[in-house]
Amino acid sequence: MIQTFQNIFKVPELRKRVLFTLGVLVVFRIGSQIPTPGIDAKAMSEFFGQLSGTLFGLYNMFVGGAFEKASVFSLGIMPYISASIIIQLLGAVIPFFQRLQKEGEEGRRKITQYTRYGTVLIAALQALGTSVYLESLNAQGVTVVPNPGVGFKLLTMLTFTSGTIFIMWLGEKITERGIGNGISLIIFIGIIASFPTAVYDEIRLLLSGQRNFFTEIFLVAFMVAVIGAIVLVTRAQRRIPVQYAKRVVGRKVYGGQATHIPLSVNTAGVIPIIFAQSIMFAPSTLTSFFPNSEFMQNISSLFNPGAILYSLVFGLLIVFFAYFYTAIVFNPVDLADNMRKYGGFIPGIRPGKNTSEFIDNILTRITLPGAIFFAIIAVLPYFLMNALNVQFYFGGTGLLIVVGVALDTLSQIESHLVTRHYEGFLKKGKIRGRYS
Repeated sequence: MIQTFQNIFKVPELRKRVLFTLGVLVVFRIGSQIPTPGIDAKAMSEFFGQLSGTLFGLYNMFVGGAFEKASVFSLGIMPYISASIIIQLLGAVIPFFQRLQKEGEEGRRKITQYTRYGTVLIAALQALGTSVYLESLNAQGVTVVPNPGVGFKLLTMLTFTSGTIFIMWLGEKITERGIGNGISLIIFIGIIASFPTAVYDEIRLLLSGQRNFFTEIFLVAFMVAVIGAIVLVTRAQRRIPVQYAKRVVGRKVYGGQATHIPLSVNTAGVIPIIFAQSIMFAPSTLTSFFPNSEFMQNISSLFNPGAILYSLVFGLLIVFFAYFYTAIVFNPVDLADNMRKYGGFIPGIRPGKNTSEFIDNILTRITLPGAIFFAIIAVLPYFLMNALNVQFYFGGTGLLIVVGVALDTLSQIESHLVTRHYEGFLKKGKIRGRYS
């Protein structure tokens, strides 16, 4: 393993990419510590300690604690993610975006342009809503915004929107000149930013006697087992054999080879969990605006993380969104048409409609166990927290993102090393990312 990391810096191009990526991530973390003008950061931090179980707590995890500090990167990259998802959804129902998706490189550039416009619009709207919300906050009688008004709203909109656009630019630069998907790496570094503090807190609790040694060992072993299971399921594929008929064009013979279609058990990635968790945090987020209403607080208690109703609805939503998003990003009809166009067929299955139905049936069957597994991973930490009375620093969503992005980044580095005749991280086989 040590030799492999040394090999990374022996390849000039790979060394430059790794150092560039690390430099950009350092810039992102520095920006996450710069406070927004007009906000009492101390009062904001005290108030935010009460919101760990709401949508704001989830958002704060994705932006690496920037929202808690009300920094210039408070909105993080999430407006870009939202815009990308909206464009993908529009591509499934609007013919104009469907045509762009089929126009190759030119179509992708247009989609990227519209995604950027959508990012600016969503960021501006979120910044406006956030500024109004910040003006209403106070911590023990101290207002978070000492001087509210139109000036503060405009300044916050400008600061937050500019911060999101800058992060989007950083992510694109990592993708272009660094290692891996830049947007995913920014979310990844935001999630693991609290890991050193979490490790320090665990050691402090253990040394002070507030945490049992065997409980700590169990938690570490459990986390290792869960990470191994996530890697196993994330890499799991159902391979459909495909045969291409021979074609003679002039003096050349094309086709005649056997290959396969790799159908992933987790085609939708972590998107279903993000969607489901956003919806599940909505009740507690809304009821936080009515602290004196007994009725609203009773509703909030039913949807607290770890409650039976919460876990049941959360799991069902994950399964639903897994099928919903898979149906959007994977079209068996288009795949079957492309296979028939180039003379490909699945042995024993007629080309065309029969092929698309065959692929769709397999995808439907393999999506269910993957969705159920990730639903269990998302819900299980809450039961452990209640049973052992401990705090989990990486919930299901964060853990899935961290493992998935780590696999993608390692697969990128692996491909660079193997291309230049260096040994990769594995002596046998190779690392497959989520999209390989």
